[in-house]
Amino acid sequence: MALTTFAAVTSSVLSLGLLAVVQAPFEHAFSARNGAHLAVQFDGSKVTAAQAAATAHAAGVTEAAGPYPVAAALDTTIGRDCSKKEWAGHDNGPITVTTRPDLGSTSGMDQLALTQGRWPTGPGEIALPGQHYATACFGDSVVFSSLPGKPSYKVVGFADSVTSSATAFATADGFARLTAAGATSDEQMLYRFAKAGTAADIAADKQAVAAAAPVGAVEGGQSYLTAEQQATGNAKAYVPFLIGFGILGLFMSVLIISIVVSGAVASGIRRIGILKSLGFTPSQVARAYTAQAMIPATFGLVLGTVFGNLLAVPILGGATQQLGAASTASATIPVWVSIVVPLGTLLIVGVTALVPALRAGRMPTVRALVVGRAPKAGGGQAAQRLASRLPLPRAMSLGLAQPFARPARAVLVGAAVLFGVVSVTFAVGLETGFNTYLDASTSGFNVASEFVEPTADVGVPWGLYGPNDPRNPHLDAAKVAAALAKTPGTKAAFGWGESGATMVGAPPGGEPAKVFTITGDFSWTHMELLSGRWYSAPREAVVGDKLATAVGIHVGDDVTVVQQNKQLSLKVVGINFDTNVGDYTVMTDAATFTAAGLTPHIDQFNVELADNVSGSDWSTSAAAALTPLSASVQPNNDGGKNIVVITMGALVATLTLMLIAVAALGVLSTVVQDTRERVHDLGILKALGMTPKQTVAMVLTSVTLTGLIAGLIGVPLGVAVEKATLTPMGNAIGRHLPPSVTHTYTAGLLLPLLAGGIVIALLGALLPATWAARSRTATALRTE
Repeated sequence: MALTTFAAVTSSVLSLGLLAVVQAPFEHAFSARNGAHLAVQFDGSKVTAAQAAATAHAAGVTEAAGPYPVAAALDTTIGRDCSKKEWAGHDNGPITVTTRPDLGSTSGMDQLALTQGRWPTGPGEIALPGQHYATACFGDSVVFSSLPGKPSYKVVGFADSVTSSATAFATADGFARLTAAGATSDEQMLYRFAKAGTAADIAADKQAVAAAAPVGAVEGGQSYLTAEQQATGNAKAYVPFLIGFGILGLFMSVLIISIVVSGAVASGIRRIGILKSLGFTPSQVARAYTAQAMIPATFGLVLGTVFGNLLAVPILGGATQQLGAASTASATIPVWVSIVVPLGTLLIVGVTALVPALRAGRMPTVRALVVGRAPKAGGGQAAQRLASRLPLPRAMSLGLAQPFARPARAVLVGAAVLFGVVSVTFAVGLETGFNTYLDASTSGFNVASEFVEPTADVGVPWGLYGPNDPRNPHLDAAKVAAALAKTPGTKAAFGWGESGATMVGAPPGGEPAKVFTITGDFSWTHMELLSGRWYSAPREAVVGDKLATAVGIHVGDDVTVVQQNKQLSLKVVGINFDTNVGDYTVMTDAATFTAAGLTPHIDQFNVELADNVSGSDWSTSAAAALTPLSASVQPNNDGGKNIVVITMGALVATLTLMLIAVAALGVLSTVVQDTRERVHDLGILKALGMTPKQTVAMVLTSVTLTGLIAGLIGVPLGVAVEKATLTPMGNAIGRHLPPSVTHTYTAGLLLPLLAGGIVIALLGALLPATWAARSRTATALRTE
């Protein structure tokens, strides 16, 4: 009982605590600051301010604000005046700038929050979110490096929008400086809708807004759901499977408590009669048997609550940092969760134990004394006769018929095994899916026998300099490709790099959208497509799933990328799962950039070696051709494992082992009770010549059929639970999972699982079978 309540409370405390800690801060901020359900950016060349304002009357809109001028995807660098010289001139990434009549307003929609410093008051000042600028350079300048003249602004404040509708805030005069320097000014409207609870609702709302504007005027839209996902991070992905394990654990707690207390009542009927004859009242008897369950259950509750809180610290650490917490010390579960969950579980345990305990209390004294001394008549005679006709040893046929003699008890054994099989099937599917996801999400551009990168990059941390930073070296793609093709042992190679471009309409908050330019054939990496095909013609692109989900991109749509203030329209022909180089990605051929007058960047070549080719020998051979090109060979260390997925796998394994142990203990408790009641029959069988081995075989066979039936039912249920869990887990992190992750159950995996019910049943019955085999014949015959 302690183990079941421990597993149930641990899972429940973790799942409810994660929801409370991760979800509550965003919901509170969104409500307090009257966040917008949707921020829509209109192309300033296709819509006037009046036309944008008219969309406030679109179907479903309950409140609107704007239009506000906005300039998106402007590349920036940290000013040379930064006191931290290692940051001076560092690439700061693209930002989206807006202005409003009153930046510090505490009324209206999407109220901005100032977290440090002050609001800009002059044309040369700006406020940025803290995560979009080096904190050490606060008070220094940010330079808009992609604009002619490279205008600079003094960073006087750190501020943000709860839904990341923009990532920089200037005065009207300050915004005018940007447009005068060449920035394109668009119009932004903010909306709240009557129905906006799901991504489908937001998509329909966006369509309604687009229908109210001139054709083709909508460039992009930022949903509050995307901002919520960015804020809550990966922590919410734990919740679905923890809820699953919590429910399974709770059901098993109820079942085991029913088995134990009912067994105690059944085996202690004569004791109940004695207690009553000594003057115990029915309520005192009921309380005594309820306490037998409550004491170990309370022990499990306390341990589960403590363990759940301890597990929460590493899981919640990353999420609280994303939400702006000062330190991981604040990554703790609220006190009310640690009170409500144990008390609720204790109530369920108490009610479950009380039912058989009340039956014991109401039992008449005389009946208890008489029934307690009389041996029970066996049932299932027809089943015994039928089993005796089977070509099995007599001991096994006797065991096979035993469940039919006490069907209610067989049902309890089956239920315990059933929950164990469901837990194992659920866990095996999750673990297999996690491992596949781990492989898929860490492959992509990380698949290679050897890497080739600029010599100047060797030993430099990845991403230290941004793609547009002049200190970031690039490869001469044509020359490196030719050198690799001539090197013996090269089977295939492709080059790729972050172009420094970004996508217009991408979510401005969180990680910026990255546009990768690629040269060569990368089909051998087996990157997965979720829909569409890979690009094959000029001006075609493949978009990452998370970016497509956040923005609402589908195959056939057009997207606009911008590099150094130059725009390029691309046709989306496919949605891919993961490239291992970012969440928001666009992939296109380097030749597409070159033809459009943009600059493709190739930062790395991935090389696949032919079979039986030594990496060290190939590297030595390739170095002679690559060194004059300022390129070097680097080994693939196969790093970058996803710690979140690894943690999930470890947690699943721990909870599963606990539930399997609980299921086996449930079987053990029932079989022990059954064996004790049949000890007189065992004595007769031993007197007739049954050996200890035959006794073990009979007891084990008595649970085999029940275990088999429970396995046949439990495996499909476990598969269904796994299917119902994986999709919400993917949704929690803004991803659609590929078939390789969702279709994990194969024949080779299911067949052993079907036998899992028998294994769990045999594990639980092994100890009582051994005890029955060792019992002495004379002792058994004297026991009534």
